[in-house]
Parts: sequence; structure tokens; C-alpha cells
Amino acid sequence: MGDFAASARLLRIAAIAAVIGMLSTLTAYCLLRLIAFFTNLFFFQTVSLQARSPADNTLGLWVVVIPAAGGLIIGLIARYGTEKIRGHGIPEAIEAILFGKSRMSPKVAVLKPLSSAIAIGSGGPFGAEGPIIMTGGAIGSLIAQYFHLTGAERKTLLVAGATAGMTAVFGTPIAAVMLAVELLLFELRPRSLLPVAIACAVAGFCRPLVMEGGALFPLQTEVLGPVGLIACAIAGVVTGALSWGLSTSLYKMEDLFLKLPFHWMWWPALGGLAIGIGGYFQPRALGVGYDVIGDLLHNNLAVGVVVGLILVKAAIWVISLASGTSGGVLAPLLMMGAAVGAVAGPYMPGGQPALWPMIFMAATLGGMMRAPIMSVLFAFELTHDINALLPLLTASACAYGFTVLVMRRSILTEKIARRGYHIYREYGIDPLERHFVHEVMTRDPRTVDADTRLRDALETSFGAQQTHRAYPVVRDGALVGMIERDTLLQGLANPQAHRMADLFGANVPIMALPGETCRTVANRLAVHGLERVPVVTDAQSRRLVGVISRSDLVKPSLAFSEEEERYETFRRTPLHRLRQRFAKAHRA
Repeated sequence: MGDFAASARLLRIAAIAAVIGMLSTLTAYCLLRLIAFFTNLFFFQTVSLQARSPADNTLGLWVVVIPAAGGLIIGLIARYGTEKIRGHGIPEAIEAILFGKSRMSPKVAVLKPLSSAIAIGSGGPFGAEGPIIMTGGAIGSLIAQYFHLTGAERKTLLVAGATAGMTAVFGTPIAAVMLAVELLLFELRPRSLLPVAIACAVAGFCRPLVMEGGALFPLQTEVLGPVGLIACAIAGVVTGALSWGLSTSLYKMEDLFLKLPFHWMWWPALGGLAIGIGGYFQPRALGVGYDVIGDLLHNNLAVGVVVGLILVKAAIWVISLASGTSGGVLAPLLMMGAAVGAVAGPYMPGGQPALWPMIFMAATLGGMMRAPIMSVLFAFELTHDINALLPLLTASACAYGFTVLVMRRSILTEKIARRGYHIYREYGIDPLERHFVHEVMTRDPRTVDADTRLRDALETSFGAQQTHRAYPVVRDGALVGMIERDTLLQGLANPQAHRMADLFGANVPIMALPGETCRTVANRLAVHGLERVPVVTDAQSRRLVGVISRSDLVKPSLAFSEEEERYETFRRTPLHRLRQRFAKAHRA
């Protein structure tokens, strides 16, 4: 019995994950170049792969039309291509993992990056991370389907592709692994963690070969003193409230779109019209906005500009995302959180206004996505500012706690819930994994000798004095099989069967070992449709030591329930009792 369940297949999956890491990096590069291509085409009427900000356009009022045209194209792609391109990517990946056996189609792998590039290139206020998570996941899923892997292995490679794509876009491999742990894997096992970590590491090493290396937003702040603890907690509560407001507004707006009297294909164009109007008044709210995030983190924008940016970005992001277009949420959340921090920074303690945009940025991400550790590491890897780790942890934890207490579901799971699925985000070690067969089995069970005549067995074991539904059949203490009434009656109808041993032949009986986990046996019972199995010392001797049934498998859950729900009183120490005696004597 080891700490983990592992086999040689793990090496094969890890090797495939390394290849997926390289492919996802190349895909991320192509997506970013595709966004640049459409940005130049829509806003500057040039054919170029050079990255430019849509805020530099000189279109005047025509800028209102561009996002609407992009939204119209996306609606057509979704209607006549696949609806899977709608949304911001992560909920769709989670839904595929939990409810679609981690299967994705080639259509998604092609049309998701194309539609997202059009949405962002035409001014959509989205990030590239959601589309690359969906696209990288589709690549991993398709490769897994090609190699005819199991559903669990397919899930691992889907997540490996998704997180490797995120690594390639942002240069954040550790945060990407934590994204997998906190949001996508729904388990923490070597079979999934190792391939994901390898894919992210490969993507991290490959990224400088095709894109600029280093931190995306390099920053250096000073250590924040103890007085900053309360300020970080306040920042967490504020960003938690911001997360609640944004998420609530998004789904209320989505409800309004559902009431529209025309087909959903036209909704992205309507959302694009809102983007265009907002972009006319605040051009820097258009597009991905990585340059704007950098300016916010370095306090390069006036407060009035930042306030206008927050209002416009939030409005067009909520409206356009609710319309069912295609684009990611990480970059907009980073921008809005950093903008709130830039406004609040001058009033926060510590004399470091540049620190607070980063803290608010990470806390907004942690609260909105319910992934506080990922958000801390994400901000650290984006800036390489190690002095900010403790403030980031404090603020993100408080934002996470606020949203857990106030919001029933996150922005990610709410979308899935509206499709009829519920996701329980808490998970721990299954009680059946913590207990073994020898702890719960029935010892010294009543048995039937293999040389017993069939009619004698029917009378003695299945007659009026029957105590169990099935009995182990043994010969000299070794298991031969398991007998039930129906099997015995069928044997009586067979003229060639005379004794109990004749009913089993050379077939190896289904059995359990004392050192196996209850989870392993529960799976075996489910697969074979059994109520109970005999327990033997080993597969060679088959010496019977007990029987384990479905009712026995309830015992670990009872122990777990006691741990969770039973409140224990403080154990009184001898010193405490001595003090009580002195107090009584004093009163007397």
C-alpha cells in the first residue's frame, strides 16, 4: 500500500502532455497573431500581424459599427458552425470535463480561436486566455481521442492543453497549474497533476522561442508593514463586493437578452453595438488592453481617466459577454481590478500607490473565480514582485471568503447551472479511500462446503433458517465461489450438477483483499452488479477471511459524518478540576 495509485501508463500520458504543451504554445502564438490581424483589419484597414491597440484608431463615429460587425460574424459562426464557441471558455471546458467525458470536437478547436480573434480584433473587451484555454483543451482532448485513452486520461490531457495555453499567453506556468487544481481537475492525483505540470513547464520553456519572455508587467514594490494587513483585508472585501456586482450584473443582463423577441444569432451584434458606443467615448476600453493594465500598475493614468475606464469597461464587458459572444474574462477582470486599485491607492496606507492596483487586480480575480491561490501566483508571475506575496495572499483570501459567503455560485459555475447542471466545488479525500476492507468486513462468515450436495445446501442454508442472502463456498478454507438461492436453484435443474463445486467450474471468483480500499471494492461491486464479495488473504491461496457487502461500505461514511457534525466539549484537565474544587471551598 503506497501513498498514491500509479502505473507505467503515467509515463505515456506525461510524454503526450509534453507534446501538447508545445502545440498549445504554438496555438497561443497563432491566436495572438490572429487577434492582431483582425485588429489591424477592422480598425486600421491594413493587413498586418503587428500588435496594435484599437484605441489608436482614427475612425471617429465609424468605431461604433466595427464591433457590431464583428458580433454579427460571430453570431453567424455560432449558428452555422457550433454553439460551443459562445461564452468565455472556462465554463465550457468545465462542462466538457464533468458532463461530456472530456470530449471536444475539431470544430471547437478551429472555430473557437477564429471567433475569439474576430471578437477581440473588432474591439471586444475580452482577453485571449479563455479562448486559448478552450482551444488548448480541445487539442488535448482530440489527441487523447486519437490514442483511444480512458475518460480520466482524456480529462488530464484536456486540462494539460488548456493550462499550457494559458501559460503561453501570460507566462504563468505555476498559476496555470493552480488553475487546474482549483478549477479544472476536480482531483489531486499524480495521474493528473504530473502531466499538467509537465505541459505547463514545456509551454513555459517554449514561450520565449515564439513570444517575448519575462514578466508581462514587471513591477517592484517595497515590503508592506503590519498596518497594511487591515488595508489588505479591506481591499479583499471591496473586490469581493466588486466580484459580486459584476457577476450579478452579467447574469441579469443575460436574462434580459433571453427576453428579446429575435434569434440569439443577432445578440452578439447588439452587444457589439454597445461596445462601439462605449469605445467611442473611452477608446482604451476596447480590445484586450494589456497595455492599459501595464499603465494602471505603474500609475500612468489620471484618476478621472481611470474612473471613466472602469465604468465603460464594466458596462461594455457585461453587455457583450451576456450577448453570447466569444472571449475571455481574465484580462477584463485584471483591468477592472487594477483600475479600482489605482483609484484607491493614494488613500491606502504604506505610501506605495503602485502596490494597490496589483493587490486589487489579484483579489478581484480570486474572488470572481473562487481561486485565491491561483490569483496570488498569477499576479506574482505577471509582475515578479516577491515583496507583494503576503499582501496578495491576504487580499485574495478575504475576497474569496466574501464571495463564498455571499454568492451561491461563481461567474464560472453559474453559467453551467443555467444549463441544468450543478457543480459542487468542495472536494476532499473520499471516506471510502481512507478506509480498508479489513476495517469494515464481516469476519468469520458462515460458509458452505464445496462437497455439500445441492439439496442439502438448499435445506440447511436457504431454508426456513436462512440468515444471509449469499454464502461463500469453500474447500479446506479456500474460496471456490459465492452462492445465492437463484444460482442454487438453477444448479438443481442441471442434471450434471450434484455438489456445490459443480456450480463453479474453473472460473476465478470475484473477490476482495483485506488491504484494498473500500473505494476499490465499491467500484468492483458496481461494475459487476453485486451486493457482496468474499474477502481472501491473497489471490493465490484464496483463504477466506471475511465478506464485505454494500451495507459494510456505509460504515466509513458514518465515521465521516461524526467527524463533520459532532461537536465535542472541552476536555477538562486535572488542573481545571483542581481549580473548581478550590472555588467551591472558597464559596463554602
